[in-house]
Amino acid sequence: MIPEPTATAASRASAQTRNSHDEANSSGAVNHSEDESGNENRQKSVRRRKRSHEGSENVKRKSAKASRSSVSRAGGSRGKQRHVEAVTLFEVVTMGRSAMQAVIDDWIEAYVTDRDSSLLDLISFFIQCSGCKGVVTAEMCQSKEDSEVMSKMVEELDEVSGLQYKKFLAFPWILTVTWPMDTDSVEYPLIQSGPYGRWFHSEFCDFVSVLVAQCQHSVIFDSYLMNTLISLLTELSDSYVRAFRHTCTLAAVKLLSSLVAVALSLSVGIENSQKLHEVQKTKTRQKSTLQQERIQKKITELQEKRAELESMMDIIFKGIFLKRYRDVLPEIRSICMEELGLWMKLYSSAFLTDSYLKYMGWMMHDKMPDVRLKCVLGLQGLYGDPPLLPKLDLFTSRFKDRMISMTLDKDNEVAVQTMKLLLLISKTSDDVLSPKDYKQLLQFVYSSQRPLAATAGELLFSRLLNTVAPASDTQDEINEEEAHKQQTSARLKALLQFYQESELHKHVAYLVDSLWDCGGALLKDWHTLTSILLQDSSSHGPGLTQAEQAVLVEILVASVRQAAEGPALAGRSGAKKVMNAREKKIQLDDCTKLTDHLLVVLPKLLSKFSGSCDIVASLMKIPQYFLSECPEADNTQAVSGLTAEMGAVLDRHSGPPVLEAAARTFLSLCGEETAWCSVARAARDSLVQRWVDRLTALLGDTVSLQGESQSFSADEEKTGEILAALKKLRAFHNCHDLLKWNVFELLSPLLSVESSEGGAPPEVLLEVLQCLCYCMLWSLNTSTETLTSREKAVAQRLQLRLFCERGNRCLSHSDQTVRQQAFLGVCDVLTAHSYQLQVWDPSSFGPLLYTPSPKLQRALLTFVCMHVFVGPDCDSQSSVSENSEVEKLEDLHKRRNLLAAFCKLIVHGVLEMSMAAEVFMYYVKYYNDFGDIIKEMMYRTRQMDRIESARTLVLCLQQLFVRLKREQESGGRAHPGVQTFTCIKELARRFALTFGDLVKFRECVVMIHRNGIEFVFQEFSQTPETPTPPYLSYLTILSEFSGKLLKPDKKTVFSYLQKHTAEHIIDLREESWQPLLYYRASLLAAAEGEDAVSYVSSDRKLYLPNRSPFSKQKLEGSKSPCAFSPVDSKASKVHRSSFSPSNQERTADVDPFSVPAEPPAKSLNIEGSVLSAGNEADDDTTHLTPPVLGQRVVFIKACPVTGNRAGTWESRA
Repeated sequence: MIPEPTATAASRASAQTRNSHDEANSSGAVNHSEDESGNENRQKSVRRRKRSHEGSENVKRKSAKASRSSVSRAGGSRGKQRHVEAVTLFEVVTMGRSAMQAVIDDWIEAYVTDRDSSLLDLISFFIQCSGCKGVVTAEMCQSKEDSEVMSKMVEELDEVSGLQYKKFLAFPWILTVTWPMDTDSVEYPLIQSGPYGRWFHSEFCDFVSVLVAQCQHSVIFDSYLMNTLISLLTELSDSYVRAFRHTCTLAAVKLLSSLVAVALSLSVGIENSQKLHEVQKTKTRQKSTLQQERIQKKITELQEKRAELESMMDIIFKGIFLKRYRDVLPEIRSICMEELGLWMKLYSSAFLTDSYLKYMGWMMHDKMPDVRLKCVLGLQGLYGDPPLLPKLDLFTSRFKDRMISMTLDKDNEVAVQTMKLLLLISKTSDDVLSPKDYKQLLQFVYSSQRPLAATAGELLFSRLLNTVAPASDTQDEINEEEAHKQQTSARLKALLQFYQESELHKHVAYLVDSLWDCGGALLKDWHTLTSILLQDSSSHGPGLTQAEQAVLVEILVASVRQAAEGPALAGRSGAKKVMNAREKKIQLDDCTKLTDHLLVVLPKLLSKFSGSCDIVASLMKIPQYFLSECPEADNTQAVSGLTAEMGAVLDRHSGPPVLEAAARTFLSLCGEETAWCSVARAARDSLVQRWVDRLTALLGDTVSLQGESQSFSADEEKTGEILAALKKLRAFHNCHDLLKWNVFELLSPLLSVESSEGGAPPEVLLEVLQCLCYCMLWSLNTSTETLTSREKAVAQRLQLRLFCERGNRCLSHSDQTVRQQAFLGVCDVLTAHSYQLQVWDPSSFGPLLYTPSPKLQRALLTFVCMHVFVGPDCDSQSSVSENSEVEKLEDLHKRRNLLAAFCKLIVHGVLEMSMAAEVFMYYVKYYNDFGDIIKEMMYRTRQMDRIESARTLVLCLQQLFVRLKREQESGGRAHPGVQTFTCIKELARRFALTFGDLVKFRECVVMIHRNGIEFVFQEFSQTPETPTPPYLSYLTILSEFSGKLLKPDKKTVFSYLQKHTAEHIIDLREESWQPLLYYRASLLAAAEGEDAVSYVSSDRKLYLPNRSPFSKQKLEGSKSPCAFSPVDSKASKVHRSSFSPSNQERTADVDPFSVPAEPPAKSLNIEGSVLSAGNEADDDTTHLTPPVLGQRVVFIKACPVTGNRAGTWESRA
């Protein structure tokens, strides 16, 4: 951190080298210490500061008056309060540029008087700016060639004192800087975060610039100041300390930039003097000869100064830049590249050569994006200046490939600026980029980054579109409008040719978005676009092909969308999200223009292209962007014409794109806020009524009653008509409420026809199921408006029941698409019904409760297990589908939709949570395909009820385990639904990982263990034929949850395990009892931070003596949440006393799994403990149960196999 600088007294020699100047060396020191009071107490310590600054930096007695007056000019009335005599050069950085100039002027005056003292002040300034809190000591040196000088240049650490030393030569000074060792780990001013770091950087650079600017006419050429300063910066920039290296490199390059500015001013003076000298040559008077000599002398003097400056710049470049442009710190490399670009642009006569340009080209390969960006920005300044281009030819030919490759840079800003650089090159030099280069660069109009795509669009516009000339050569004979039309037509043809050659036929919207900023006038010329589309090809030349017309229509639609909605495209980032007032005004004007024009022209376009399904589908999207407040909105005749043409198109086409576009367009036109809603609604109702009437007539002839069943009989032509009408109703029912046409009563009989008895074709059933699903969804959505009596609510529930029953029947249909649609329809309707029950207002009539029948619930679960969780070998798809990656992905997408629909039923409470157990079984097996869906359902059910969700996980594991046992006992062929023991154990491990917060899920984990222990030992009676429980190996699976138990809960669960094993004779030498040993070890291992494998492992000796987890935990019984856990202080005392050596001796011969000396009391209520799920907490707070008195712990002898000691809780009567 930067210290608060204060003025301190200099411990220089009292005579200031007056008496000892003849000696070879004289020493002085400038000590910097941190003043804890800072600048706040400046007014309170004026006298003390004046005394301490006698003979020190900045303030001399001879110039005190001048200093006061100068800063008074800079600071106004505050100058007196600042007490200028206490201002150091470092503090000047905080006072602004005006105060900076005044104080630097004072420093220059002091330098003229005593340059050694002032130079030490300047040296101290750079040390302080590096964030150094140390001490600077200076010795004078007579000659650089002194053999002992270089031997004194050291930079070392003194670990004993905790200090670092750097001794270097800043001729005529030998400087020694001492600072703490941790300086490199502390933030110095240049890298401090926030506005202070940026502000200090700016002020520090300004100080260097002002210093050189103020010295340019005086002391800068005295061969003393600049030599010392350059020597100082060279040495410090070569330090291994990052703060010195960074700060002094910045100062050095800024110093060189300031010298460039001075050299430029000298060059201007030389040029002006030379012009004046040429003028004087034309005069013949003797006086002019004297003036010529005087001018020539001035020219020579200026040239000498410029040569001296160039020598200084060369020294800085070779001594600092060449070492630091490859520095390990990226900030230093960025500084060097930024300033190098500035030098080459400003002082091109000296720096714009291939010997300097090569560094810019090399650093374009830097691994840091900021360094590459600085190189590209510097090159932009060079290529943007036409007089400099001839000097860049060799560089361009050498590094052109690198610049083109940087358009693919992983950093978006670097790629954008590189594209702008190539745009500059293409504008200034036609022969640099080849057609192959242009082909590669122009493809970036389809980039996902909008800034990059917009820059590539500008390149496309300037390269292909802006240079196109009209086809006609007789411009004088045609009017201006026709000329504009021809030029626009030529540009559009060039754009169409580029689009077709790019072979990216689904990216018209991205192409329009890329050209919007530079070619918006062309794309928003809707009058010319529509006139080109409407013109007859026979009357004006060849015209456009059908493919070009389709692309031009796509461009028209994309430009309309862009004008109405802005540059927000799916998959493209970097667009401006918030529009200002000006942009909103432009958007409103564009919407008004497009509405006024296209509302009249669009019917003509629909009429002309009515035969092309794709073109009319695109054209019918345009009314969705109309502005209802425009003046043309009152033109009902135009709206009527538009809806009539759309109706004619719908009579001719029934493809999904046309129907979807028409339905959404009518939805937009029928909105209540639009001026033409009444006309649009009338047209929509007329269309729907016509379709319903036609469908009624067709179904009346097709569906016939034969006995008690119905049959479907229709030829291919009539089936096609029915299918077309159903598609139109389905598309419109998706967006519009068509309940008043009683579509449900019309179509529901089709689902009652058995497929085996002449049922409807699968494609008809598919449309019927979707229509009926939309009917039920609209009925539920409008319940608050339509259900005005209980009779209507009962009728709605009957409809819901009928739909679910018919859907259940379709789940067994022979066609897969019908089965999937029936499943999705039933799930969506049941989910919507559950939602309506939640948001229903009790003050009004609403939907009645409907619970799916158990038969339907089983059918839904069976469908998921049979059609979602299927392997590639079990899939019913064709061989072509199996070999096609695209179709595999589509099939996976459908199966994910099916699973998500079923999971929503569980999450919304339609199905019991226990039914999720069948889905959880496949969590690991199908993790790549459905893991995210199953995990989300797991978290949602856990939010509903933690305990019940944990029971579902237990049920899942137990069902898998039981199936595996039955499969092993039967000895038959492996069933696809049976998983191996390893898979079940891995599934348990993954379930355990979902319990992140141990305190939050404490009761859940304890319940899992209690349930597992009961599952193994409940209803087990030991006989000679069955010495072990049949499900004993389940304990190995249960051990995966032991790591999620808190320490007191592990003891509690262990005691609960002991309670169930106490009634049985257990022989640990038998292999059949190893799962119990493994589970017991997993409970005890947690006390020592190990797992069960560390206790029971086959690769090491099993006997582990002197392992007592209870002793190492010191019996943390006070943390147990259970009602039967010893948590009081008395119990703690019992713990300590029970664990004495005498107690260990008393219990030395007891078997760890034998019955305790005192049997557990019958009053031990497990249901009231944390092990019970009947009294779980609803919030995340863990409540510790009060201590239960009268309990004691009995410690058993160490197990001869594991070496672990067992303990059981017992209750005294």
